[in-house]
Amino acid sequence: MQKVTGAISLAIGIILLLWGRKIADSFGSQVRSVFTGQPTDRALYLYIGGVVLVILGVALFFWKPKK
Repeated sequence: MQKVTGAISLAIGIILLLWGRKIADSFGSQVRSVFTGQPTDRALYLYIGGVVLVILGVALFFWKPKK
């Protein structure tokens, strides 16, 4: 069960990272980035959530529970 949860977390994390990248590459985000020098808040939140879920997924997938 732990490996399944880890795999699901890893997959969702990768999807969030890709979705954040797509939002960061959008025209509106690029215009805002030119003036502020920062990505949009939504893209930043997706990046952070994706990284957290990828780390959690890898930890759950490869960590063997004590018996």
